[in-house]
Amino acid sequence: MSINTKKQYTIRNIPVRVDRVLKQRARANGKSFNETVLEALSIGSGEVAIPKRDLSFIAGSISEDEAGQIEVEVKAQRQIDSKLWT
Repeated sequence: MSINTKKQYTIRNIPVRVDRVLKQRARANGKSFNETVLEALSIGSGEVAIPKRDLSFIAGSISEDEAGQIEVEVKAQRQIDSKLWT
């Protein structure tokens, strides 16, 4: 038998709340129920890492000169053009 052989499970006594959450998640993500359950099992088993959703990799990635240029541009955008409001 190969390591990559796929298994099939029959799981009983699923709590109603778990069933509801998995079905809602499948609908929200446009995935099948089976795909959603497989993803939940993979994440829960530690087999798949949960993707990070932050921008911490950007912090400190620009120079002080670049940061200064960005600040100048942001300040210019905050100026009110009185011609547009008369």
